Amino acid sequence: MTVLPRVFAIGLAGLAVLLVGCYTLQPTGGPVPQLGSIVGLDLTDAGRMALGGSMGPEIGQVEGRLVEKDSNEFVVAVTELHLLRGGEQVWHGETVHIKKEYVSSLYERRFSPGRSAALAAAGVGAVAIIATRGLVGLGEPGDLSGKTPGDTGHTQRRPRP
Repeated sequence: MTVLPRVFAIGLAGLAVLLVGCYTLQPTGGPVPQLGSIVGLDLTDAGRMALGGSMGPEIGQVEGRLVEKDSNEFVVAVTELHLLRGGEQVWHGETVHIKKEYVSSLYERRFSPGRSAALAAAGVGAVAIIATRGLVGLGEPGDLSGKTPGDTGHTQRRPRP
């Protein structure tokens, strides 16, 4: 492989990693996110009690797409529940009505340039290492004693009983 295709491959891999990017939930700090954006809602104790029958009592945060909002509640197409003691439950877009009084904090998913740059650097580094070194096997042919195995043309296979 010549140098130009290797450089092209490394650049292409780095671009792919950047396009994927990293997203994090960040506090909104005031205004409610736009409809269709990914949000995270931290629940209060009253919210856990009220939603516990339909979603489970250990819910710490509800994450999903904001479908509707008004002065009293959020309607969220839930994609994930984050539990109080760790762990997650994956949902597939079921809509849930959550009253605003049950929400202690509101987060919005935003692009994280720092994390994306770190991920891109790691990806480019990995591709560079692979591109500059050949993929070589770790062992040598033959067994550990150094003897070459004999001819196996005289052996016969018999079916098992």
